[in-house]
Amino acid sequence: MARSSNDPGKEPFLKILRPLVETYFAFFGKADRHIRGLGLTPSQFDVLVTLGDTAGMTCKELSEKTLVTKGTLTGVLDRLAAKGLIERIPSREDRRAIFIRLTPKGEACFKKVFPDQIYYMKPYFERALNAAQMSALRAMLLQLKESFEQPLKGEKNEETV
Repeated sequence: MARSSNDPGKEPFLKILRPLVETYFAFFGKADRHIRGLGLTPSQFDVLVTLGDTAGMTCKELSEKTLVTKGTLTGVLDRLAAKGLIERIPSREDRRAIFIRLTPKGEACFKKVFPDQIYYMKPYFERALNAAQMSALRAMLLQLKESFEQPLKGEKNEETV
């Protein structure tokens, strides 16, 4: 492990940790309150907007494209189905696979809540960043995410543990 100083408290990356976490909490607080005001949980919103403007997808595809964990997805789908927003269709090719798609009520909900949420959050981003800064920040965040997803030299890959 590379050390930039003898004092671990002076590591340069420490200066971004707290602002990064505080930014996440501030963002999530605003987004969560607004989404709940639309009658959905953040996980339900995530699934709804992932399915929006698609013909639907399998549970496996949905779990890969959302931020909802596999263990939580079934309950989220149950609650969306109870609201009449999604339907589950057994696959003709693979009896184990279930295809999920929005119902007409789900499509109508998507067409309302997606733009509502986008235009609610937009001013917070635009107040702080211009388009070039957003693009640069996106690239840096993706680079940082990729760094955490790759094992360090000598570290076991978490997926094989």
